[in-house]
Amino acid sequence: MLEEDIASTNVGLDLLGQARLWLAYAGEIDGRSEDRLAYFRESGDFRNLLLVEQPNGNYADTIARQYLFDQWHVLVLAELATSKDSRIAAIAAKALTEVRYHVERSSRWVIRLGDGTDLSHGRMQAATDALWMYTGEMHIADASERPLIEAGIAADVEALRVPWLADVRSVFAEATLTVPADSWMQGANGRGGKQGVHTEHLSHLLAEMQVLPRTYPDARW
Repeated sequence: MLEEDIASTNVGLDLLGQARLWLAYAGEIDGRSEDRLAYFRESGDFRNLLLVEQPNGNYADTIARQYLFDQWHVLVLAELATSKDSRIAAIAAKALTEVRYHVERSSRWVIRLGDGTDLSHGRMQAATDALWMYTGEMHIADASERPLIEAGIAADVEALRVPWLADVRSVFAEATLTVPADSWMQGANGRGGKQGVHTEHLSHLLAEMQVLPRTYPDARW
């Protein structure tokens, strides 16, 4: 338990470091600092995937969410590492090394829990079933992405669904889990995280994350 607690913390720190690199670059273009972008935007101004704002729940929920994202993330970063924007390519290449470990770790846990006890298997399947509807959004390019994809700057997320699904099916087979059916998908109607339409969970996350800088906006640390 202690080892996994440390591993989860390290993954969080990796993602935080990556977020800072992306926000710093975005801030140079946007004219706002990374702190302004992180701490002083409302939930409707964020463009993150709905999947990553879902609550932890039990440990199966946490692992299912992390794995589904990690398996997508590693493919996206591999594409971005060849971006025609040299800054994007450099950030992606650095992050890719870390995320390869993330997907290795989370996939091992999916297998361990899925092919474990009846209880762990049931919870892992239930977590996957509940989160699956958020995975469709990962493979939909919106109007702001398509010009960047055509210019060789952004990753073609729609083309990544086939390899992503192949990887997921391979891990789930070893984990004795059933891949849920693609029924209704959140965000498929053009109203999802990429358009600033979020679940209530993001507001709770932001309230905790932003309370200190908003209370003391002139603080420096």
